Amino acid sequence: MLHTVNKSPFNHGSLDECVRFAAKGAPILLIEDGVYAAKSGTAYEGSLKQIMQSHEVYALEADLKARGVAALADGVKVVNYDGFVELVEKHKMMAWV
Repeated sequence: MLHTVNKSPFNHGSLDECVRFAAKGAPILLIEDGVYAAKSGTAYEGSLKQIMQSHEVYALEADLKARGVAALADGVKVVNYDGFVELVEKHKMMAWV
């Protein structure tokens, strides 16, 4: 199952909640303000690295650009809208809002 998270981990617990319930190996796609979790050098980077030990983490390119997030934590995969569609085609989806 593909999990999408659209809230920043700095003011909302949706990513942490997602990880608590997501099956090991399930991909996580960060969209909208959720992409702030992918930024390197933040207080959340250590948590993200732990998450990436069990999940592939993707960030939507358009949302990264819209929010000025350029430096990403190692291991985060950037996808464009076509990549987003490919993920949705491969997996059932659950949105964490």
